Amino acid sequence: MAKAKVSLTREQILQAQDIKIEEVYVELWGGSVFVEGMTGTERDAFEAAIVSTKGKNVQTNMTNIRAKLVSLTACDAEGNKLFTPADTKVLGAKSAAALQLVFDVACRLSGIGQKDVEELAEGLEKDPFDASPSDSP
Repeated sequence: MAKAKVSLTREQILQAQDIKIEEVYVELWGGSVFVEGMTGTERDAFEAAIVSTKGKNVQTNMTNIRAKLVSLTACDAEGNKLFTPADTKVLGAKSAAALQLVFDVACRLSGIGQKDVEELAEGLEKDPFDASPSDSP
């Protein structure tokens, strides 16, 4: 059944409680963590932190991307952040499987789909030691 179309007002949009928090059980950590979806501003800052452009040259730094996103989205039940950006390195030393579980929920709640991750990865530069067609004799 299709939903009826509703034309929202500016006030209705600005007052909408649209940031979701979800509890995620992480067996490897022995309990649950809450994950909060990012705001538009937070997502833009996250993407800006992993992509840099200099002219036409685009570089993507996917290093510790799971820990970066988890540090931005892990919270308590009231939405208070558990980590700061300074915790990213130590958080990255935790289980990849546990981080992936929380990362997946953070992506879903923040509207980050597989296509978005692929687009970010496309910015990675090719290995400079990789042979290119122009290197062939």
